[in-house]
Amino acid sequence: MRVQSSATASAPIAVPAESEHRGRGTAQAALGVAAFSLTFPATAWGLEGFGPWSLTALRGVVAALVAGACLLLAGRRPGGRETGTAAEGLRVGPGTAAEGLRLGSGSPAEGLRGTGRTARDGLRGTGRRVRLPERRHLPGLAVVAAGVVLGFPLLTTLALQTSTTAHAAVVVGLLPLTTAAFSALRSGTRHSRRFWAAALAGAAAVLAFTLAQNGGALTAADGFLFAALVVCAAGYTEGGRLARVMPGWQVIGWALVLCLPLSVPGAALALAYEPVRPGVHGAVGLLWVAVGSQFLGLLLWYRGMAAVGVARASQLQLAQPLLTLVWSALLLGEHLTAAAPLTAVAVLVCIAVTQRS
Repeated sequence: MRVQSSATASAPIAVPAESEHRGRGTAQAALGVAAFSLTFPATAWGLEGFGPWSLTALRGVVAALVAGACLLLAGRRPGGRETGTAAEGLRVGPGTAAEGLRLGSGSPAEGLRGTGRTARDGLRGTGRRVRLPERRHLPGLAVVAAGVVLGFPLLTTLALQTSTTAHAAVVVGLLPLTTAAFSALRSGTRHSRRFWAAALAGAAAVLAFTLAQNGGALTAADGFLFAALVVCAAGYTEGGRLARVMPGWQVIGWALVLCLPLSVPGAALALAYEPVRPGVHGAVGLLWVAVGSQFLGLLLWYRGMAAVGVARASQLQLAQPLLTLVWSALLLGEHLTAAAPLTAVAVLVCIAVTQRS
């Protein structure tokens, strides 16, 4: 009886700890989604000060310098061990995510507070030494670099020269569905008919919205956005595969560093040909897309997934297009037609169906 009493008494102690861990992971994943939702408005701000090629190249350079510093700091930890699984490498202490991003004021500039502490705390949470990626992982990192580091930022930046952020947010809202399709092709997973029906319905809703907004024709900006969907989905799929053998923050970190031989000369060349118009919006936009979206947002996102699981975290990402619509109205003063939020909700419903199929 004493053994049973002891077991009964100890049970309530573990439940709050597990609940607190899930709550912290949910908060971290939510902050990652919030960071991603600010990407398009911040890009629009960045385009006020830089040309599209300069902004994309500088974004990669700044993000790679931050990622390289974090990898270097983690690699110099005394007594560290080799990197283990993604779940082991992303355990963090309490309060880190809340300190890393402060979005309450509604300005991207507020989100930059605490960036260094968040990245440093994330590295401390690994407790393991970082090694250079193995040769067999380099092709996968190249796909991540081409899709997430170079392709998606460049194509969406080119699109936002003529497209509104609200329009881009609705089109790119198809990214979870596109990623699921790429993942199925890459891994050979067979989804149900309901999954593919929902995916096609979401694609049809976005295509109808795009044609209605442009008088029945697709524009060059739409071509850039649809191409961005494809390359980013490929990068996400390959990054998810690599995250099974190394922490997720190292996947994006090494992908950023590997792009430096291209992004540094690219930035120098672009700055020589494109005009630079110094201003607060341009500087804040550049810093946010580089540090907030490209590195810190992914760092928080992978932490959250490690804590609560991919399925739970993916549900939070359903709100990203709607959040971008809100930021577009608040920060850029864009006028939203009824079609934009309605299409975003329709895509959200389709994605929710795929999650349960």
